[in-house]
Amino acid sequence: MASACPTIVLIPLCVPGHLPSMFEAGKRLFNSCGGGGGGAMSLTVLFTQMTMSANLISDVDDLIRKESGSGLDIHFHHLPAVELPTDSPGAENFIMRFIQLHAPHVKAALSGLSSPVAAVVADYFCTTLFDVTLELALPVYAYFSSSASMLALILRLPALDEEVTGDLVDMEGAIDVPGMPPVPAALLPGPLMTKGPNYEWMVYHGKRLMEAAGIIVYTVAELEPAVLAAIADGRCVPGRRAPTVYTVSPALSVKAAPGDGERPHECVAWLDAQPPASVVLLCFGSLGGSFPPPQVHEIADALERSGHRFLWVLRGPVPAGCGAPYPTDANVDELLPDGFLERTKDRGLVWPKWAPQKDIMARPAVGGFVTHCGWNSVLESLWHGVPMAPWPLYAEQHLKAFELVSVMGVAVAMEVDRERGNYVEAAELERAVRSLMGGSEEGRKAREKAAEAKALCRNAVEEGGSSYVSLQKLAREMLAYCGCEAGASASL
Repeated sequence: MASACPTIVLIPLCVPGHLPSMFEAGKRLFNSCGGGGGGAMSLTVLFTQMTMSANLISDVDDLIRKESGSGLDIHFHHLPAVELPTDSPGAENFIMRFIQLHAPHVKAALSGLSSPVAAVVADYFCTTLFDVTLELALPVYAYFSSSASMLALILRLPALDEEVTGDLVDMEGAIDVPGMPPVPAALLPGPLMTKGPNYEWMVYHGKRLMEAAGIIVYTVAELEPAVLAAIADGRCVPGRRAPTVYTVSPALSVKAAPGDGERPHECVAWLDAQPPASVVLLCFGSLGGSFPPPQVHEIADALERSGHRFLWVLRGPVPAGCGAPYPTDANVDELLPDGFLERTKDRGLVWPKWAPQKDIMARPAVGGFVTHCGWNSVLESLWHGVPMAPWPLYAEQHLKAFELVSVMGVAVAMEVDRERGNYVEAAELERAVRSLMGGSEEGRKAREKAAEAKALCRNAVEEGGSSYVSLQKLAREMLAYCGCEAGASASL
């Protein structure tokens, strides 16, 4: 791991939705510090050793294998394993305690580096590790893999906790999230609805984020200007100003076209045979796409009646005791209604396995996206100017769905019954698909707004764009800390 040049240390949360975007953003920061060309900076990644499913282990191994052969000065370090908590009442509580147990190993790893540390960038679920960086007198930046609206809510949460005596979900009226329209309490992230250990950890994060040297947010400044202005003006934390926010999105790594003799993925090949903007994509992220049989039948009925072309990534149930909630491959013969595949074979494809969503989204045939509102999926959609129909399933996705429809205007509203496990009736999905893909006024406006968002995203990463400038500013700050010449590379 030895290197003569300073290093930026990443401490990711090794789960889908966090690790990929953090690493891609970290590489762009590394390049902007001169690491990609002249050896002015290296990048070090500390991996926590969670008992993971084979899928998660494979994700990390694939990333290491790919980057180890890139020729870039990137180093990977696996921290020693810790004994997993066995009495955690929820996912957030488990993750926080798990990360906290790694503190001595993180301290040892940082202290043992032969390179001077320019900065530590820690996932915002890893704020318990801020104590380590404080002990070692190292600047620490929080990496926020979600939207600026979610960041505003987390920063607002400690004060909100003092203002509200009961559970937030029982509040009359709406929640005040600075920079956002009033947010109905029913759309809050699950851990924030009722007070308890998971809620308390989110309050803890809101407090600890204020100690960071800066907060790196995976968003585009022009997509969430009002929220970012509210954070910068101190409206989220009364009487105080939040740390500087650096917007660094998008950092998409889309697979190039197949080379000679290489066959494209079957989904991509199918899409390339369809007319432009004619296919609605239904895909629900690495952990989604698995629905109970009654819901599968509702989706099938909706797609059949809609009359539109579709690509539906349908997954099977999550196996018990697998260590991570990855779905299995779907048995379409068991799940789908009798005769559905035959009746829709000329205009639809049901894909029962993992699908390369980023590559699929880049195909011109995709004209609409029914999505769970994972932030990576949202930004991929907007990068390609594809309007959405939000179907939030967990975490902060209901808040994002609200923002996509009510603030950004890039999505058509769809009624999702949260009390019934986020159930959607066939008639409602059919209506949303027709609106998204057809000639309704709602769909037309969403397509126009999505096209505008595409231009904003692409301009943001060009020289002089908001994400470009933000990364340059952050790079200069890190280089100055470690005594390097202030002059970030133009290579992003």
